[in-house]
Amino acid sequence: MSIDSHRSRRRLRTTTGSVEFFHLGAVPGTEDLPFAHKVMLENLLRHEDGDLVSAADIEALVAGRVGSHEIAFHPSRVFLHDTNGVPVLTDLAALRDAVAERGGDPAAVDGAIPAELTVDHSVSTDFFARPDAPALNVRREYERNRERYRFLKWGQQALSTLKVVPPGAGIMHQINVEYLARVVEVRDGLAFPDTVAGTDSHTTMVNGLSVLAWGVGGIEAEAALLGQPVSMLIPPVVGVELVGELRPGVTATDLVLTVTERMRGLGVVGAIVEFFGPGVAATSLATRCTLANMSPEFGSTAALFPVDRNTLDYLRLTGRPEEQVHLVEAYAKEQGLWHDPAGRPRFDRTVTVDLDGITPSLAGPRRPQDRLDLGDTRRALREALPEHPRDDTDTGGGGTGDGPRDGAVAIAAITSCTNTSNPAVMIAAGLLARNATRLGLRPRPWVKTSLAPGSRVVVDYLERAGLMGDLEALGFGLVGFGCMTCIGNSGALLPEVEAAVGERGLVAASVTSGNRNFDGRINNDVSLNFLASPPLVVAFALAGTVDIDLTAEPLGTGADGGPVMLADLWPGEAEVDAVARACIEPSLYTGVYGTLFDGDDNWRGLDAPEGPVFAWDRESTYLRRPPFLDRATGTTPPGQRDITGARVLQLLGDSVTTDHICPAGRIPAASAAGRFLTGQGVAERELNTYASRRGNWQVMLRGGFANPRLENRTTPGLPGGKAVDLGPDGADRITDDVHVIAERHLERGQDLIVIGGKEYGTGSSRDWAAKVTALLGVRAVIAESFERIHRSNLVGMGVLPLQFEDGQSAQSLGLTGREEYTVAGMEGRPEVPARLRVTARHLTTGDVVEFTVRARLDTSRERLYHRHGGLLPYILDRAFRASARG
Repeated sequence: MSIDSHRSRRRLRTTTGSVEFFHLGAVPGTEDLPFAHKVMLENLLRHEDGDLVSAADIEALVAGRVGSHEIAFHPSRVFLHDTNGVPVLTDLAALRDAVAERGGDPAAVDGAIPAELTVDHSVSTDFFARPDAPALNVRREYERNRERYRFLKWGQQALSTLKVVPPGAGIMHQINVEYLARVVEVRDGLAFPDTVAGTDSHTTMVNGLSVLAWGVGGIEAEAALLGQPVSMLIPPVVGVELVGELRPGVTATDLVLTVTERMRGLGVVGAIVEFFGPGVAATSLATRCTLANMSPEFGSTAALFPVDRNTLDYLRLTGRPEEQVHLVEAYAKEQGLWHDPAGRPRFDRTVTVDLDGITPSLAGPRRPQDRLDLGDTRRALREALPEHPRDDTDTGGGGTGDGPRDGAVAIAAITSCTNTSNPAVMIAAGLLARNATRLGLRPRPWVKTSLAPGSRVVVDYLERAGLMGDLEALGFGLVGFGCMTCIGNSGALLPEVEAAVGERGLVAASVTSGNRNFDGRINNDVSLNFLASPPLVVAFALAGTVDIDLTAEPLGTGADGGPVMLADLWPGEAEVDAVARACIEPSLYTGVYGTLFDGDDNWRGLDAPEGPVFAWDRESTYLRRPPFLDRATGTTPPGQRDITGARVLQLLGDSVTTDHICPAGRIPAASAAGRFLTGQGVAERELNTYASRRGNWQVMLRGGFANPRLENRTTPGLPGGKAVDLGPDGADRITDDVHVIAERHLERGQDLIVIGGKEYGTGSSRDWAAKVTALLGVRAVIAESFERIHRSNLVGMGVLPLQFEDGQSAQSLGLTGREEYTVAGMEGRPEVPARLRVTARHLTTGDVVEFTVRARLDTSRERLYHRHGGLLPYILDRAFRASARG
């Protein structure tokens, strides 16, 4: 119970009675706080205990002490998906084992707050462009993942607060927005804002529905699930003022890609972006969610919209009970959380986005922030081709009678919750497909087309509108409900394209409606990846190439033999709106979500293990007890120790993503992980994806830094997945798989470090990127800057994140990776100092470089976790003590 030093606990009358709440108005100086800080303030008032949350924390938040004062934030629920959820459950199962082995009650490791897990990341696009594709893909999904799904059902019965959304329901973030999100929660008669910590970075999508939520690593999610707060410095809030309205022909996707470019240029890492101003009312709820979904691509922690009339209208549209809608309105207005278009909250920075100035856009070919005008894809292709040299360089052109050429679109996928959550762009895609079909257009034969919505509702309203048949006629038939191509579960390319890539080095492209286009993410054989709105995905499938200016060149030839321009196919805004009004109503949502947790016959037929501890199968290639607690003692650890004589395992450049460190896509048979699995008797066809194998630490160990497009500068000219051992004195040079080289160093008792550039760890919030770093024996990562979630994950795994001083880098200091490193100043101390001295001695010349780094343990909680060797050993200590007290 809160000690409520501000006497803020009050009663609020609703249409169904009254509830208690903590009134922000009881704290002076809160009127002009940003919406995000108001939600955080309520959280502090409600959890004020004089220890984790104090009156000083409340005062610091109101005073705006951003970036310097630490607070403990308690999310109201945890949100997971299967590929991060399985590792979370393996950790919790291992924690239960460890408690039991020490004589405690394993059930002491249990959920303290509600958690929902959606199975949406495992279905792949194996079958497409055929009516039975969804059923066949689901069958393959269960064949590959039956063991994992049984494990999830065990977790649901073992953890009292966990609920699992079975496969086939849709994508977690779209389900969250359309059904799970409360906006305002009531528990035990107390009302408070719905807040979420999610294991996927795109948890922010629900920010569009005025729910403060952000992505955390699986390690932090475990802690939150077990009742630990999320420790953070008070984040700055960047106000984005929206003015004007989008012009006809401009989509929400175009807006999102433009804002992503602006925010990356502005620099909002560690900040919360909050939208305000007169343009907010003109921004539909679906467009808000499309924007909020891309918050990780901005670099921000969250991208939040306040509550207004559009929020209430969307709750009604999606079938939420009327009493819930009234509660949200009454609570928001009483708390000062209702949007005032004329208001200007106390932001740390403000930027204006004029919606009238947004133009049709794509992003690519490698990063979401690399926005292109629609007509610039040819230029992007020409600039990228020199990075793929070969003797018979193809000059582009997409395709000829002999087959695809450089720039050919190998994958055109309407995929991801980002855009399939938005009826306007989905209906526009369907209408464009109808217009193309009537003119006799078809996609080029080398294009793999697919439709994978994030919600079953999408197919329902497309069918009502009579547009599914037109999409299917162009190959955009339903392939399943899940992340699929967006997460890298794109399946094999068409044989013609695979052969061209393998035999003559074809530089192929993908165009998807997703949120990520990092190297190697969509498909290992696709070099260039572009993000676009769903209607543009259809257009590029028809063109068959990115070597085209769709604003000025025909995308195909009609049945009459005449050229067809994009403008000939593009639907008008009034037509899109009319279809949406006629086809979308609350009954669609209530019908779909009434049986959300039931699952299909496949799910219900799975026999789930029971009991408080999980029975590990030593022969399993999917689930192995992780080793992270094997050396944990369950007692307070000794002081810190210096890093001495360390070698560089990876020397990396800028924008290294978690996809580079921990691939998600299919496991190549020739990779270290593929060779390991086939050696275990797994058939090549059954290798599945790295994402699906995250419950097996042996696979992930071999997948560390194994993205083929990762450049390790100590192994120039080689694909990712390789490292070098220079021997004890630097005289040798042995190159091998990363895990093999790491083991050689560890056998000699040598510490390991990784050196990176700017934005180290961008991308998905997968905890395995940090876990594999720790498994490889890496003591520290030194980088120019870190993405928020990955830095936190490294801390959670006991890996020390160190940041070069401003203006310094490996390049400026002349570091080559042929040095041995000492990081001094920690030995025997209870805490890691804020700055540490690094000495790098070249192994052959003996030259020495000395420099200082900042220890990025940003909060006392992070320092506590690091002192224990990571979050899991700390949790084990607490769980064992709680069990002993019980």
